[in-house]
Amino acid sequence: MDDQPAPRQAVVEDERTIRRATTAATLGNIAEWYDFGIYSYLAAVALDRVFFPDAGAWATVFTLGTFAAAFVVRPLGGFILGPLGDRIGRTKVLAGTVLLMAVATVLLGLVPGYGTIGIAAPLLVLFIRMLQGFSAGGEYTGALTLVAEYAPDRRRGFFGSWLEFGTLVGYTLGAGICAILIAVLPEDDLLSWGWRIPFMLALPVGVVGIYLRVRLEETPAFRQLMERSPAMATMSLRRAFHILVTRYRSAALIAGGLVIAWNVTNYVLTNYVPAYLTGTLPDHGHHGTSESVSTALQVGVMLAMLCVVVFLGRLSDRIGRKPILATGSLALVLLGLPSVWLLQSGPAGQVAGLLIMGFTLVCFAAVTPSTLPALFPTFIRYGSLAIIFNIFVSAFAGTAPTVIGVAVTTSGNLDWPGYYLIGAGVIGLLATLWLKEPAGQPLAGAAPLASSADLPSPELSETGVPLENPRQ
Repeated sequence: MDDQPAPRQAVVEDERTIRRATTAATLGNIAEWYDFGIYSYLAAVALDRVFFPDAGAWATVFTLGTFAAAFVVRPLGGFILGPLGDRIGRTKVLAGTVLLMAVATVLLGLVPGYGTIGIAAPLLVLFIRMLQGFSAGGEYTGALTLVAEYAPDRRRGFFGSWLEFGTLVGYTLGAGICAILIAVLPEDDLLSWGWRIPFMLALPVGVVGIYLRVRLEETPAFRQLMERSPAMATMSLRRAFHILVTRYRSAALIAGGLVIAWNVTNYVLTNYVPAYLTGTLPDHGHHGTSESVSTALQVGVMLAMLCVVVFLGRLSDRIGRKPILATGSLALVLLGLPSVWLLQSGPAGQVAGLLIMGFTLVCFAAVTPSTLPALFPTFIRYGSLAIIFNIFVSAFAGTAPTVIGVAVTTSGNLDWPGYYLIGAGVIGLLATLWLKEPAGQPLAGAAPLASSADLPSPELSETGVPLENPRQ
């Protein structure tokens, strides 16, 4: 295996290429998470009545359960697509994930309702959600790998934060379109055909992501690996997994802990809270919100996060990733339960509670994309991230809305979201404690990487022409 140290001679990548790669990953991520997110925004507004009209109080739980089904196959997507990306390259796999997600989302928008085809309707939705989960299993970690391997060492936090900027834009775009439809369409029109529009819009968004990714060349780190050890292209999945569990167990546990803290917060905020505000709180005698207000609040929080996520990424290049990760974890432990109490206290409290959750989430979103890839060497980076990320997301984060929904429904205790957030914060603190600070360091298995923009300007002649051999 190619475990020898990477060459120490620095590689300089053209700044325009770095920015083009970041743009391709970000726009593809917008398409992917727009597709993945619109289901959750419509779950308690329309989809529960379209596909589970006879389920009564359990309709929201069943709808969220269908959402969680995607996470059952996400690890399978990670096991297949991640190691494939280590063998044939990052860009080829990433073009395929966007294509699959776009096609599946359009198909979801074409499924007839329960009233037309009966039980076949939710079963078709379940199957399509699994296709989306399979695609997501290789998408996000591939995008993490791509951006991290293109970003110069001194600015990896900045470029990595743009990936989450794209995720937030995707979620915001989906939520915004859903909010407009909810506001302008009568309920009957929304339930009969209006809910399909966001799903159909996935096609043009996906086409843009595919176009940008197929035009992108492989990352500097992957090119170095293929030049140094071309036999890596034939490494089996079994061998790659054996290396991960025997040589990188500590890194895997650290990565898993950060993934739990980050994604439990993410899915509680984006997938459970809308149903909590519109259905759960009113059902338990508390002041909830309408569907349109809930979606508008979600959009507002996402926009606030968009304003700071890149700033925090740039800040992590200066002060390190660990201080920001520790801040987010502490905020979950100390403010997780109070933020849920605020959601129960009326409109002003709901705004404050959502902002607190958004602040904790953005601490992870801004720096984790540049932290996770640094834990593994080039030859197993994509596969390791895909396997670990999706196992931990599927087991602990993606299922959180459903588990919390069941716990609240069966116990009547409205504080369960806060308990989940506190537990995620404790895990995040432990992972951050054991993390070795990666800011400013070359990626494992790759040469130090700089951007052409970081080089000193050439010495100029009196007429302004760059000198080929300036005086020493």
